[in-house]
Amino acid sequence: MAALLKVDRLVKRYHGPGWSRPVTFTLEADFEVDAPRTIGLLGPNGSGKTTLFELVTGSNLPTEGRVLVDGRDIHKVRYRERDRLAIHYHQSYQVRAFRKTLPSFLLERARRDTPLVHLFDEPQFALQDGYIGFMLDFFARLRRGGHVVFLCVHPNEPFHLDILREACESFLFVRRGRVTPFGDFDALCADADVRGYLGALAPAH
Repeated sequence: MAALLKVDRLVKRYHGPGWSRPVTFTLEADFEVDAPRTIGLLGPNGSGKTTLFELVTGSNLPTEGRVLVDGRDIHKVRYRERDRLAIHYHQSYQVRAFRKTLPSFLLERARRDTPLVHLFDEPQFALQDGYIGFMLDFFARLRRGGHVVFLCVHPNEPFHLDILREACESFLFVRRGRVTPFGDFDALCADADVRGYLGALAPAH
């Protein structure tokens, strides 16, 4: 049985201007999700988190590797149907336009009506009564419905870590273009790079 999501030796390189086109940034990721779950995604600004989301949803073209959603290469699916496999939710970020390498009619159909993978890019957690509970319940219902949920949070308040601890079964930490998986919240917070990123918010040992 195919994994729900397989990020297979994925590489994205960005190049600078000029004849030599030097590499200015590289993102590398290799992981898979074999069951419905909620995954927390953290990392410094500019580390590659949004680029990873773009690659998973097919709106950014990888330099190397593949993204398989339920066994299907999302970059071989028709452009307007890719959000039936994976969808990127965001507050103020303008989604990158698809780079069309082939006419859409030459690509595969999605063969799904609703997305399997849901990626939330720094959602706003209002402190009004009941709102955070509503959001946590929403993520849990998606997971119970057989979906994969990514929750990208840039913690700047202690309650952000509480949300990640309660909502997420596993985690990814992105630093300088490298994606490192962690099996649970305690393993995440025990990592020296993660603790350096969290600073004063890092839980006490």
